[in-house]
Amino acid sequence: MIFSKFDAALSLVPGAELLLSGGILTWIKPSVPPVTDEQLEAEVIRLQKEYDNNEYQRLRAGEYPPMENYLDGIVKGDQAQIDQYIADCLAVKAKYPKPDNLGNVTTNQSPLE
Repeated sequence: MIFSKFDAALSLVPGAELLLSGGILTWIKPSVPPVTDEQLEAEVIRLQKEYDNNEYQRLRAGEYPPMENYLDGIVKGDQAQIDQYIADCLAVKAKYPKPDNLGNVTTNQSPLE
């Protein structure tokens, strides 16, 4: 996903009404921009970094086993099924490690991260 000044404006001024035409951002409500172009550019960078740093979450979500497998194991009292569910989740977490605040991936994370 690529963020724009439009996205940044809505992030900084929730409820704002804006038009984006030809790359030009026009404020409707409020009529006077409450933020500067520099603030908008900084917010675009922040939004993009946050999105990029959370890619591991989106990748993990598509590969986690169904929660029903875990609940079924609990209901049946099947510890092997519960253990398998946990092992499958931990394998996904190992495949897509959580980056630190700088976006660096470390390999010595707690299995619960």
